[in-house]
Amino acid sequence: MRVVIAEDLALLRDGLTRLLEAYDFEVVAAVDNGPSLLPALVEQKPDVAVVDVRLPPTFTDEGLQAAIAARVAVPGLPVLVLSQHVEPLYARELLSDRKGGVGYLLKDRVSHVAQFIDAVRRVAAGGTAMDPEVVSQLLARHQPLAALTAREREVLGLMAEGRSNGAIAGKLFIGEKAVSKHISSIFTKLGLPPSDDDHRRVLAVLAYLNV
Repeated sequence: MRVVIAEDLALLRDGLTRLLEAYDFEVVAAVDNGPSLLPALVEQKPDVAVVDVRLPPTFTDEGLQAAIAARVAVPGLPVLVLSQHVEPLYARELLSDRKGGVGYLLKDRVSHVAQFIDAVRRVAAGGTAMDPEVVSQLLARHQPLAALTAREREVLGLMAEGRSNGAIAGKLFIGEKAVSKHISSIFTKLGLPPSDDDHRRVLAVLAYLNV
């Protein structure tokens, strides 16, 4: 599986490269600035890109803007953002086209290597990997969610993280049938079409949240 990395800190960039290669990924490019990222993504067309939001020269949003531009040139290009901060505006812009795998993880909250590798693979496969804190901030910005019960809000948050019905059931210690009923109720209240595809239903939820 081919990967492009964008990270300005040399030690972290080298660490990510070594980690991914240890899990049989092929790092085809590792760049440290925004201007180098877009051509690397367009030329290499990797199976997944692991991108920091803030890159030189201005350390604002170069990484995200390059990733978004690359998804225009290469539709559906899977992108996993690995950032130090929650950037709701950037998350909305990245997810707005609702095509291809996407993820947004916070660097200091990735506590297990297996968790990170699973997220990279999930995004590469066209799935979604959202940090709960990012999801929480997106949910907090949408007032109509007041129509949902407390349990439905819990289920919705876990859905937006990209969890399957089985994973949600395990997390909340309830049966999968109960999860299905909650999800059906959520879609009905939010006016969203139901879907058996985990990725599409996550994107439907994020679309409703104006992502």
